[in-house]
Amino acid sequence: MNVRVHVFVSGKVQGVAYRGFVCRAARELGLTGWVRNLYDGRVEILAEGERPRLEAFLKKLETGPPAAKVENLESRWKDYTGEFADFLIAWLDF
Repeated sequence: MNVRVHVFVSGKVQGVAYRGFVCRAARELGLTGWVRNLYDGRVEILAEGERPRLEAFLKKLETGPPAAKVENLESRWKDYTGEFADFLIAWLDF
């Protein structure tokens, strides 16, 4: 069964290749969605796929790449929409 997870990651997660790490991990697991930096220093992730794959993805997000230091990971499960075709790095458009 497909679901969606909306994630906010805080700590040392910007300027350490965290978004690239997230994108590669999501694609390896066959997930779709996006990752982006937020102006407050956090990283936001929206991902869809099978729940077991998303749970494995969340475990990877807790560690991140070698230079990262994840202090907090907040995730919210939501209904699947199927709106994404791939997983990519997004940019804020304020």
